[in-house]
Amino acid sequence: QVQLVESGGGLVQAGGSLRLSCAASGRTISTYIMGWFRQAPGKEREFVATISWRGVNRYYVDSVKGRFTISRDNAKNTVYLQMNSLKPEDTAVYYCAAKVSGSRTYSYRLVRDYDYWGQGTQVTVSS
Repeated sequence: QVQLVESGGGLVQAGGSLRLSCAASGRTISTYIMGWFRQAPGKEREFVATISWRGVNRYYVDSVKGRFTISRDNAKNTVYLQMNSLKPEDTAVYYCAAKVSGSRTYSYRLVRDYDYWGQGTQVTVSS
């Protein structure tokens, strides 16, 4: 079993930045594909970004390209999401997810693709 704990969320003004962290425990995630998703009130959980196990391949939803960066530090068993130029529409609960196995070149964007999930961290962007 892998436990994922997100942190770094909060309230920020539009145009500001936040850095989310996802700390894993229980097992090393160095060979796992990792992803970030978000869920706004009344909406379905949606894909934000994913990163291959060595961090070479990274994929983003179009709405965050150029603003968000996913990264990982396998030595720290941690994944990050740097969010810049935040917009009110980025307001959501952000979830970290882990996929045990898969292709390093494929962009896994579905909730059902992932095996483990964190509890989420709230990000609120004020206008």
